[in-house]
Amino acid sequence: MDHDILAIIQDSMQSFSKGQKKIANFILDSYDKAAFMTASRLGKKVGVSESTVVRFAAELGYDGYPDMQKSLQKMIRNRLTSVQRIEVANDRLGDQDLLSMVLQSDIEKIQLTLEELDRSSFEKAVEAIVSARKIYVIGVRSSAAIATFMCFYLHLIFDNVVEVTANTASEVFENLLRVGEGDVVVGISFPRYSSRTVQAMKFAQDQGATTVAITDSEASPLAANSHYTLKARSDMASFVDSLVAPLSLVNALLVAVSRKKNDDLSKTFQRLESIWDEYGVYEKVQE
Repeated sequence: MDHDILAIIQDSMQSFSKGQKKIANFILDSYDKAAFMTASRLGKKVGVSESTVVRFAAELGYDGYPDMQKSLQKMIRNRLTSVQRIEVANDRLGDQDLLSMVLQSDIEKIQLTLEELDRSSFEKAVEAIVSARKIYVIGVRSSAAIATFMCFYLHLIFDNVVEVTANTASEVFENLLRVGEGDVVVGISFPRYSSRTVQAMKFAQDQGATTVAITDSEASPLAANSHYTLKARSDMASFVDSLVAPLSLVNALLVAVSRKKNDDLSKTFQRLESIWDEYGVYEKVQE
């Protein structure tokens, strides 16, 4: 369902039974908590049976409670403040083993990313990067770490890479001043989405550049301004963004690009190894 679930609930309130109204009111008041509750737990919270919760989801037009829950989670991810994230995470974790839960969640996100990634878009993005006149990469806030990582390795493969800095709104457009046809702009952003990255992608597309979005879903505002959307699952662990799957996707992208430039890359690294050795860039480990 494409519509805001909260609006659907509000519009349907008059048709709900007494028990369904309890569920509806709780979701409207505490959607950030309801999104991560099981049907059984939600039922206990508001004083109705699990089956009533399941019927409530069907009443709204969902295939089942998990489908409704997924819709709620998708909706809230870009709405939650950092304080709300902490509250939701504390509620989800409870007394569980934090280390195991977070690592297991990251493993699952990588697996889901592998299963859901559009292989055709991935291959087209690789071809676009390899043949680009100039490659621009932008990622701000938590996504800046991924953008910097990506640029570090792209610089070893190409001499036409620009990491778009975004300390101010004007700086973004100054970095993209000469972007145009033949260029590729890679935008990286996950909930809560960066408005500067979205604006940069729209500007680049308007100038005729090929745009590649690395984000979490087709509903992401980056997707609307991208020729190729590469989706990687992300999640929140308290106020921390889990970017393990996005980083793994970038790894795959870098390896695929490097394979296309294999001969040139071998020569580059032969020279680099000589320079690194001469200037003592790396410590020599004694056997």
